[in-house]
Amino acid sequence: MLIGRKKEQQRLWDAYESEYSEFVAVYGRRRVGKTFLIRETFDYKFTFQHSGLANSTRNKQLKAWCDSLAEYGMDIKRTPTNWMDAFSMLKELINKSAEKKKIVFIDELPWMDTHASGLIPALEHFWNSWASARKDVCLIICGSATSWIINKIVKNKGGLHNRVDYKIPLRPFTLSECEQYMKSRKVSMSRKQLVEGYMIMGGVPFYWKAMQKGLSLAQNIDQNFFTPGGELYEEFDALYASLFKRPEGYIKVVKLLSGKRSGLTRNELIKSGKFVDNGNFGQLLIDLESCGFIRCYNIIGNEKKDAVYQLIDPFTIFYYEFMSGNSRKDPQFWSHSLNKPVYNTWCGLSFERVCMLHVEQIKQALGISGIISGVYSWRSVNSKPGVQIDMLIDRDDDVVSICEMKYTSNPWEMQASDLEDILRKEEVFKRESRTSKTTHKVLVSANGVKRNEYSDDIQKIVTLDDLFK
Repeated sequence: MLIGRKKEQQRLWDAYESEYSEFVAVYGRRRVGKTFLIRETFDYKFTFQHSGLANSTRNKQLKAWCDSLAEYGMDIKRTPTNWMDAFSMLKELINKSAEKKKIVFIDELPWMDTHASGLIPALEHFWNSWASARKDVCLIICGSATSWIINKIVKNKGGLHNRVDYKIPLRPFTLSECEQYMKSRKVSMSRKQLVEGYMIMGGVPFYWKAMQKGLSLAQNIDQNFFTPGGELYEEFDALYASLFKRPEGYIKVVKLLSGKRSGLTRNELIKSGKFVDNGNFGQLLIDLESCGFIRCYNIIGNEKKDAVYQLIDPFTIFYYEFMSGNSRKDPQFWSHSLNKPVYNTWCGLSFERVCMLHVEQIKQALGISGIISGVYSWRSVNSKPGVQIDMLIDRDDDVVSICEMKYTSNPWEMQASDLEDILRKEEVFKRESRTSKTTHKVLVSANGVKRNEYSDDIQKIVTLDDLFK
């Protein structure tokens, strides 16, 4: 059953129904459901389908290509010697097809681009000189190595420049989609459990697929993440290795960011990690951002060059907080960690990240979906003790929403000290940013708010249910 993905599915159908040949690129992180979306959309019926081999040689890739051609009815008499030859054989197969629109689906294309493979020039030649000159080919390429797809295909400066007709980035599920998915699989979870699951797994469908009915969330996490042989026990290494050919630098950056709640500037990352300040490092940051692991934000009032990089991928945060040390010696580690101080601290941070991934839902709850706005974080450069605001919504209706995010087991009860802290943040922000806009104090609370004399200063309360809309 296909959950969500309506817009993406419609784009695929638009490409198929076009009166011209169309080039489609679908990309997104590992396990996000790219292949499933494409197969479900077209009911698993293709003129040709092939998937690249992980960590393989060009000769083995070409042999696998031949095997795929044979599966689709081609009489194979030889193995191609290069990718030009391989795509020529694909032309032969397409020419024999009687289908009105020939759907060619090449999955995990980045894996096929081995050292000195010649894959990209061959793909360029296939599309530019042959397929695009017809009206009946729908070429769909797909890959988990998002940065490769973007740099080598979407932003190609050679023969494929501006040749991709449909760019379809596939994002992780929202909380609402995770809820729908669990219901479709008959796995019973409260919204509190769904949020906590999202704080661990994000919206990656494959991770949620590992959740088994009849087990509590904690039991599922123990079984899949902390038990040797569990479905997701080795996921971290596999994730980064599948996305990046040289994952070491990428892992170094996310590890540095995992210990910095508010993030680090480019210069701070270079200094902390002893990186060389060059274009390669800049591309590394772009790659991590395009894959959804980090976000780059400008602090209101600061120069663009002082932009901050912040780790936002829930699974990576969870890994460094709980999985990278000795924790996996205990197959029931997660059950044993519940409600301990480290768990409570993590809940607060991770809930903030969940909120950042659901900004559109927060805007909807505030009634400002139709108002142009920018979302920022902010930290003071002058005040002592320091002041940090994790989410600011700078609105074109002359308002700045200052968002506080609270994750508690029970409805949050604001105390006098809490109000003093919020008022101080507001005052320091207004003074240092020199904004003339009205400020609204907004509270996003996972388990509601207990109203009292202090909570009346809050302009708007966003609830857990709001995040599921």
